[in-house]
Order: sequence, then C-alpha cells, then structure tokens
Amino acid sequence: MFYRPENGHGLPHNPFNAIVTPRPIGWISSRGSDGHDNLAPYSFFNAVAYVPPQVMFASTSAKPDRGDTKDSVAQIRETGVFCVNIVEYAMRDAMNTTSGSWDRDVDEFDLADIEKAACETIDCARVANAPANLECRLTQIVPLEGAANFLVLGEVTGVHMRDDCLVDGMFDVLRFNPLSRMGYRDYTVVREKFSLKRPGE
Repeated sequence: MFYRPENGHGLPHNPFNAIVTPRPIGWISSRGSDGHDNLAPYSFFNAVAYVPPQVMFASTSAKPDRGDTKDSVAQIRETGVFCVNIVEYAMRDAMNTTSGSWDRDVDEFDLADIEKAACETIDCARVANAPANLECRLTQIVPLEGAANFLVLGEVTGVHMRDDCLVDGMFDVLRFNPLSRMGYRDYTVVREKFSLKRPGE
C-alpha cells in the first residue's frame, strides 16, 4: 500500500503514529504565571542533544479555553520552564487520567492523586515518585506546519533519578519498566534489553 497524506489514507484510522513506534512519553508538568500547575503526557517527545542536554516535545491540538494551543504550551510561554517526568508502567492509569482535555483550572496532580515535589532549578512541580525528572528551561517554541502544531525545546538544568533505579552506577530501565506510546489506543512496556557494540569498539 502507498498513500499521499494530502490525499488521505483510506483506512479506518490514521496509521501514521502506528508506524513511528514505540515513542517515549514525556509527562510534562508546567506552572502558569498564576501559580497553577498542569500535568499532561506527550508522545511526540525525545532527547535531542547531549551538551548541553536538551529535550523536545510537540503539542498538536488546541483547547477552546487556550486559543491556539493547550495548557502545557500556554503555561510554558508564560513562565519559560517545564519538567519532563518519566512514565513507568506502574503509573499508566494515572498518566492516562492526565491525558484528558480538562479545563484550564484543573490541577491534574490532584485529579489523578499524584504526589507533587518541588523542582530544584526551576519554579515548577514534578511527579514526586517518577523514576526520573528532567527540569527544563525553555529555549524556543517553534510553530510547525498545520493548525496548533508547536515544537517546544528546552535545556535540562536539573536531573532527578529515583535511587532504586540506579544499579552499579547506571540508570536501569528494567527497575521501573518505561511506558511507551504506539498507534491508536495502544501502549507498550520495556521489559527486556540487549546491548550491541558499535563497529570498532
């Protein structure tokens, strides 16, 4: 099968995000200029650079109470900071609860009964028991082609790692099993790993 996206795919559901899979989930916490906290998952998320460490996530829809975007981007525009909270399998239901299109005044930490902790380098809340948290300062918001598509880039200014996830000085994902997004309503979980040496190593 071949299709041009501009002409449609002709399938019952869009296959695009089932093709680009699995995708890590950036559980983004932000705080508005009014002090209101927000927490929402984004599967268009990844790390993009080592030095300085940088991450990105993309928001691809809008809410009527936020104009051209959603709560996360709107609040990051205001304060210039956000935190990426890593999602473990054990928190899948809480993460899913925060994915709803809730009113801008709803605090998803409270809604999903998630414990907050304060960030160290930025004025933002983080998921207290997440396997890891990346505190970020906004570097740029890039408008993308299409309505309500925004790429958010940030420099990591602080890193939290849960002590039980460190094994012999290495961050071990099998200690918490990262949750990843697939297509449609599907997710997957990392339960095994293997290593490969690069040519010449």
